[in-house]
Amino acid sequence: MSDNKLADITTEAELSDVLSEPFPEDVETARQLDGDVMILGAGGKMGPSLIRRILRAIDQADGDNTVYAVSRYSDPDVKSQLESWGAETIGADLLEPGALDALPDCENIIYMVGKKFGATGGEPLTWTINSYLPGEVARRFADSHIVAFSTGNVYPPVPVDSGGPTEEDETGPVGEYAQSCLGRERVFQYFSERNNTPTCLLRLNYAVEARYGVLVDIGRWVYNQEPVPLDMSYVNVIWQGDANSVCFQSLELADSPAEILNMTGPEILSVRDIAEQFGDYFDSEVTFEGEERDTALLNDASRCHEIFGEPKVPVSDVIELVASWIEQGNPIMDKPTKFHVRSGEF
Repeated sequence: MSDNKLADITTEAELSDVLSEPFPEDVETARQLDGDVMILGAGGKMGPSLIRRILRAIDQADGDNTVYAVSRYSDPDVKSQLESWGAETIGADLLEPGALDALPDCENIIYMVGKKFGATGGEPLTWTINSYLPGEVARRFADSHIVAFSTGNVYPPVPVDSGGPTEEDETGPVGEYAQSCLGRERVFQYFSERNNTPTCLLRLNYAVEARYGVLVDIGRWVYNQEPVPLDMSYVNVIWQGDANSVCFQSLELADSPAEILNMTGPEILSVRDIAEQFGDYFDSEVTFEGEERDTALLNDASRCHEIFGEPKVPVSDVIELVASWIEQGNPIMDKPTKFHVRSGEF
C-alpha cells in the first residue's frame, strides 16, 4: 500500500486543505509572531494557500493576529474564499497613486506581486511592476519586516553537474523578465540598508501542486500525447505547501542588509525521467523534441534546508498526485510555466 499522503486527494477542497495544513514549525512561527501580516499580491497562484496556512497556524497558536490580503481581485470568488477563511481582504491596484498609502500599517509584509507572462512585448509594465513598485512598497513599509518573492531566473543556466548556484554565486539573468526581477531584488536591498528594514528575498523555482507547475506541464504533454521539450533538460521543484511554510518562517530570517535565500527541493530532476514516470502511469508512449543540454536553470537551496529542514513532501508523491489529477479531468489552471524556454522571453 502506498504511503503517499497526497494519493487520496480528488477535489480542490481537499487539495486546499492539504496545501494549507500548517506544519508544527508554522504554528511556532505564529506563536512568536509580533504583529499582523499583510500579503501583497494575495490573489495569485500561491497567495490563497499561503494565507490560509498562516490563518490556520495563528488559530492553532491561539493568536489574534490579523491577516490582510491585498489584491486587485480580478476573480471575486478568490476574495470571497479568503474572507470565508478569516482574512481581511483589501481590493487595490498598487500602481494607482495613493493606493499604498491607503493601506493600514502592518508589522509583517509578504510581497508576492510580479509580472512574468506577457513580459516580452510588455517590457515597460514588466519593469514597472517588478522593479519600480518594490521601491514604493519598501518606502511605505520601511518599519516592517518584509519577505519578498524573487526567482531563480536571476541566475544564468549552469552546468548540471555543478549542483546549481548558491546565494554566493554571481547572478546573470537572461531576458528582460529575469533582469527586472534582479532589479526588484536590488531595490529591496537598497531600501533595506537605507531604512534598516529587515528583509528576506526568496529565490524560488519552481513551486508545484496539482493544478499548475512544471509537473503539470510535463504530465499534460504526456497525457495528450504531445512531445515533451527537452530544451531545459533538468529542473528543481518544491511542493507548494513546503514553499509556503518556508515563506512564513522567513519573516524571522529577515534582516538588514537583506537576506537572500534560495528556495526549492534538494534534487536535480531529469525532465526525461519525469516524463517517463508519467508515461508509466498513463500507460502511454512518450515522445520528445529538442536536444538535451548540459546546462539548465537550477537552484542550490542547501542553506534553506539547513535552516528550515528539507521539504516534507517528496517529488514522487506530487508526480503521482498530478497524474491522478490529470487523469480524472480535474481543474487545471491555464498558466503554463514555460520552464523550458531558454531565451528568457515570456
